[in-house]
Amino acid sequence: MKLLLITLLGLFPAAIIWNGNFNEAQQKAKTAHQQILINFSGSDWCGPCIRLRKEILESEAFENYAKEHLVLVRADFPRQKKNQLSSAQVKQNEELAEKYNPDGKFPYTILVDENGKVLKSWDGYPNKSPEKFVQEIKTMESGN
Repeated sequence: MKLLLITLLGLFPAAIIWNGNFNEAQQKAKTAHQQILINFSGSDWCGPCIRLRKEILESEAFENYAKEHLVLVRADFPRQKKNQLSSAQVKQNEELAEKYNPDGKFPYTILVDENGKVLKSWDGYPNKSPEKFVQEIKTMESGN
């Protein structure tokens, strides 16, 4: 039974984790010397946000790169009652938005270094392939 479980686990790659706490993500990024990708999203009302998540951020190309090279943070701002976040998470997301997204753009994705310095931003849906999106991130990595 153990062998079957180990075999099955080996067939499914480890899922990438989107953090909700920027401070924790930043500590992880500092320890690992990785960049942080922050995605501001309206997961249940913003069409371009949903498209970005499904077509790019959940793509095999992005996930394979992100697993090894990025710390991911999602600041979600859902509107439907059934999707409401805890008050603590709402507060964290609002604080992050005050710092990095004061104009309230959705979707808005930024790449920051481990110290929180903005390296690149994507305003709206980045109309490109997942591979091209990853390539843009890679060019910022080599620029560090």
